[in-house]
Amino acid sequence: MLFISDWYILPLAFLLDFLLGDPVWLPHPVRWMGKAIEKLEPVMREKIKNTQLAGTCFAIILIVATYAAASIIIYVTSFIHPVMGAVVEIAMVYTCISAFSLRKAALDVHRALNRDGIDSARKKLALIVGRDVDRLDRQGVLRALIETVSENLVDGVISPLFWAGIGGAPLAMAYKMVNTLDSMVGYKNETYMDFGMTAARIDDLANYIPARMSVPIVACAAFFMKAPWKRGLEIGFRDGMNHSSPNSGYPEAAFSGVFGVRLGGPSYYKGLLVGKPFIGETFGPVGDDVSVKACRLMIVSSALSVFMAMTLAHIVSFIS
Repeated sequence: MLFISDWYILPLAFLLDFLLGDPVWLPHPVRWMGKAIEKLEPVMREKIKNTQLAGTCFAIILIVATYAAASIIIYVTSFIHPVMGAVVEIAMVYTCISAFSLRKAALDVHRALNRDGIDSARKKLALIVGRDVDRLDRQGVLRALIETVSENLVDGVISPLFWAGIGGAPLAMAYKMVNTLDSMVGYKNETYMDFGMTAARIDDLANYIPARMSVPIVACAAFFMKAPWKRGLEIGFRDGMNHSSPNSGYPEAAFSGVFGVRLGGPSYYKGLLVGKPFIGETFGPVGDDVSVKACRLMIVSSALSVFMAMTLAHIVSFIS
């Protein structure tokens, strides 16, 4: 297994995310992963008639291939020159985290809601959430925005950094493939119920520890922001299971506790009303200023996650 080669890899990757975000002009591995998923899916469905087995083989092949490709690239570039290998490692980890692109997307929704009105905000929100947005009123837009910021703190920051800390850039890249697979085939519908089952389960497992780690990380960030961190810690673990996902509820509940707002509840997905329990049910609705504060909390939590991953990398390196 490859480990993080030097202490500066993770903070420099985070700094790159701060400076560049996710520019459209920059080639991004996630787009390549998406194309690989699209090309391999029909092949696996044709070659293996058992749909669930086909989906299992499909997911495992892509995840292992991603890890292997990243490992080979780092090995070869490091063999050419250690600096080149370090640069490639930094670049790989950078492409796996998305704190500042998430912040930009969330603030775009916030600005649209306050400057251009509800229709414009719905259109921008639709770019970053999976639920139907046409029925959302102002409060619904704000609630969905806080939920997606908190959920993506795990998917887009804590989890890739966690796996990078354990197994370096190759494991972070493998996690990104897991996450991309879940977003493309991990649906509970007629098309993907069986085929995407393994991908969805692997994603649940990959996020299990990071999602629960998000509660103390968010609480610690709230402490530095002089926000109610104890309430974030309490509600995070108390209401973390109040969600259809085994993982998404934990960061949502932590944010709910810090800001004292009610999240969750029924939402429409592809025209169907999905009943979800409330998180922080006794709290009030999301205020207009909470979205900006939530973005700030997400960024501080992301920075703390870098230190968490660096500590984890040192522990793993010491044990090995």
